[in-house]
Amino acid sequence: MALSGSGGTEGTAGGKARFDDIYDQPDPRAYFRRLAPLEYEIPHHAQPIFRQVAAERAALDDGHPHPPAVLDVCCSYGINAALLNHDVTLAEMYERYTSPDLQSLSTAELAARDKVFYAERRRPDAVPAFGLDVAAAAVHYAVEVGLLDAAFTDDLEQGSPSPALSRALAEVGLITLTGGGSYITARTFTALLDGTRRPVWVSAFVLRTVSYQPIVRALAAHGLRTTLDVSRTYPQRLFNDERERRFALEAVRALGRDPAGIEEDGRFHSLRYESRPDAGDAG
Repeated sequence: MALSGSGGTEGTAGGKARFDDIYDQPDPRAYFRRLAPLEYEIPHHAQPIFRQVAAERAALDDGHPHPPAVLDVCCSYGINAALLNHDVTLAEMYERYTSPDLQSLSTAELAARDKVFYAERRRPDAVPAFGLDVAAAAVHYAVEVGLLDAAFTDDLEQGSPSPALSRALAEVGLITLTGGGSYITARTFTALLDGTRRPVWVSAFVLRTVSYQPIVRALAAHGLRTTLDVSRTYPQRLFNDERERRFALEAVRALGRDPAGIEEDGRFHSLRYESRPDAGDAG
């Protein structure tokens, strides 16, 4: 996710590398080229889980005639939506967007090919997919090629939802997040949940270097109970350099967590949180 006011170049945020130059390009080729050496993989781990949770939420009869939409927060180029609604893997997306055959294409030519590529792989159980990210060029591409049904660039850390986002929130039944926990706070989730009209579930992967508890409290204030998957952690990507490694180890320990056998092995890891309405509430 691109940050408001970011300088547009690679830098650090509290010791964690930022790749602002790749988050808001006209198409996703630079994104995949830059992250391929770091083996960025959290969308791969989220894919089967988001599919399962989306199917369970869609099966819930909440009195509405239309299936609930999935809102992916910090959606970037619509990668999670691609993996959710299409028969494609993250490895295939890396192969596609780093392929020498596609590097000479204009963005318009790539978009035309992507429309066909994803349309041919659309799953019969595809659900409506919305995206939220301040990176306007990235979300525009995701909408143009059919990965997102609608996208919004509202910065909910700074303001309230726009009328367009407010209308969309009335159809949202599931909010997903991979990696954005380093950039957004409870303010964003409060703004989103204040605008929803259907029972909302939240499925989130959050780096172990940050605390999810402020967001858990915001979700609880809206009637959602959060559970943590204690069975495992989920690798996110390799560290960019030694400085980032030191930052991660210090941040994990500061939260009372043990990096042995996890971050000490050279990668960021995420935890999986699932939030659903408390018993007695709708959903």
